[in-house]
Amino acid sequence: MVVKRWGWLSTGVALALTLVVLAVLGARDPGPTTDAGDLAAPLPMAPRPTGGTSAAAAPTVPMPATPPSWMRRMQPGEKPPQFVLFSFDGAASKPHWDRIMPLAAGVGAHVTGLLSGVYLIPDDDAATYTGPGHRPGYSSIGFGGSRADVELRIGYLNAAIAAGHEIGTHYNGHYCTGDEPNVGSWDTAQWNDELDRFFAIVEQARQRGFALDPANVRGGRTPCLEGDWDQAFPAMRGHGLVYDTSHVSLGVVWPYVRDGVWEFPMPEVRVPALGKQVVMMDYNLWFALNGAKEEPHRAADFTQVVLDTYRSVHQAAFNGNRAPIVIGNHFNEWAGGAFSGAVEGFLGEVCAKPETVCATYTEVVQWMQLQDPVVLDHLRRIPAAIN
Repeated sequence: MVVKRWGWLSTGVALALTLVVLAVLGARDPGPTTDAGDLAAPLPMAPRPTGGTSAAAAPTVPMPATPPSWMRRMQPGEKPPQFVLFSFDGAASKPHWDRIMPLAAGVGAHVTGLLSGVYLIPDDDAATYTGPGHRPGYSSIGFGGSRADVELRIGYLNAAIAAGHEIGTHYNGHYCTGDEPNVGSWDTAQWNDELDRFFAIVEQARQRGFALDPANVRGGRTPCLEGDWDQAFPAMRGHGLVYDTSHVSLGVVWPYVRDGVWEFPMPEVRVPALGKQVVMMDYNLWFALNGAKEEPHRAADFTQVVLDTYRSVHQAAFNGNRAPIVIGNHFNEWAGGAFSGAVEGFLGEVCAKPETVCATYTEVVQWMQLQDPVVLDHLRRIPAAIN
């Protein structure tokens, strides 16, 4: 089930929210990092309900050579692990990776970094990238900085890969509503062009020592959760992507297959402190809290609100349908680092809980491949976990 967020708004209120969202377009990450920051994602339009296809149509990926103990077929009557998927758009910040990786190692967690391809292009080479419908050398989020910055980035991304974390795609130019032609208006040819460029950028970085095998880029999230899915999904499938995580669901639901691609929806959840429904992405939470205004003196309060939200969602899913919980974040220091603090605190807490597994998208796909399709169909029919 998908919630349509805008239908109830008056024209005046909708216009006011739109102006606030457009005001942040093009903003750079203000955090203390050597890297170009990811764009603040505006409140997403709700994707159209799709229903999905049967698990029999699901794409497959190779199984790990040495699977973890939890990666096995469930026994009759056994509950699935409670998967938690931490995913970070942009994925280009050494200070944030430096904090995430030891936290994850301490609790046996893996996370997914969804990389914006332009962060592998030095500023001096910006003209080598042309986004669909845009001028050469332009992206909404800039480029990778100096050549030394890009070399440093390749080094710490290699360390993340070596530690078992996944790198997916956040595409390249991050053209959201207000930066036309935005990704929501692209046709399949334009999505194909953007993905062609992403994989070409990865190949060029491999010549400079990047360890990411393009075959291991198995999915991603679209900029600002936008896209005409009838146009985008054929391009994803044609480039070998096996999952997407750009749709929105009411509550936490099991992944389903659409057009030959696994969809892991972002859940819209209740924020207990606010008594309202919000997509569980850091920027959306920030917007719900104070209209996405920089108030660093409120960081501790915001962190607590978000932590309480994460905890209530985990409890609802764990005691309910056990569907994988998708937590979307950016590497940023918005509101005094409130959201980084919340996600890092929750990672260290929840991944140590019994029957909870903090995994990558690919690892969850591998686990689903081992299960009886009838069992997966049954899990998808269990009502969404609503906190």
